[in-house]
Amino acid sequence: MAAARLPIPILCEDEAFVAVNKPAGVLTIADRQGGESVRDLLADARPDLADLRIVHRLDRDTSGVLLLARTADAHRALCRQFGERTVDKDYLAIIRGEPADDRGMIDLRLGPHPAGDPRMVVSVNGKRAMTEWSVVERFGVASLLRCRLLTGRQHQIRVHLSYIGLPLLVDELYGLAAAFLLSSVKPGYRASGRHEERPLIARLTLHAESVEFTHPTGGGRVRVTADLPKDFRVTLAQLRKLKGRRQRSEGT
Repeated sequence: MAAARLPIPILCEDEAFVAVNKPAGVLTIADRQGGESVRDLLADARPDLADLRIVHRLDRDTSGVLLLARTADAHRALCRQFGERTVDKDYLAIIRGEPADDRGMIDLRLGPHPAGDPRMVVSVNGKRAMTEWSVVERFGVASLLRCRLLTGRQHQIRVHLSYIGLPLLVDELYGLAAAFLLSSVKPGYRASGRHEERPLIARLTLHAESVEFTHPTGGGRVRVTADLPKDFRVTLAQLRKLKGRRQRSEGT
């Protein structure tokens, strides 16, 4: 497997599949509103990647591991694994607040909004959706969770966490904010007189950390991981600093 220098970083690839670290803001598949898609960017940079097939999707503003197939046979095999729930998909999510427990399972059916709203909703008539979560780190005002998708419904993590009162720190659709400003949580924050405060992160605080699957031709298990992007790392670093200052002021 080899890495390539492209607008979208390739994490690993072979004759059957390509796994990339999708940046936030890039579409998995082009839509009617336009915008560059993963396949378009890869095809423009490397003609041999022009016929990639989508195996699963990430929301436009979610970063992380995205898997694509290079052949029809590999596509069928990988899609079958996703359908049979034999693929392990782990996400990192920065949420608002702190959960009472260190881990939990959310098993709530999801369906489309009855009024045609773009949101998904918890519904007894929806499809079963299961999300496991565990606390990685607590910051007081926020927490870092690792979430494992046991099913793959649209917006699943976002809807599930919001429903139990732990929305993503940034999620305009299911949460409270379109961006995260340091001034919103830092006591005594002083804005610069020269320019307006810039958000630490202005997209979903959700990152597809890893995907583990059975190789479509080789048969062995393959685990692909994606490092956190800069905006995610910067946000976590500031939350850690705030937690440290609060602990020092409280003498703990």
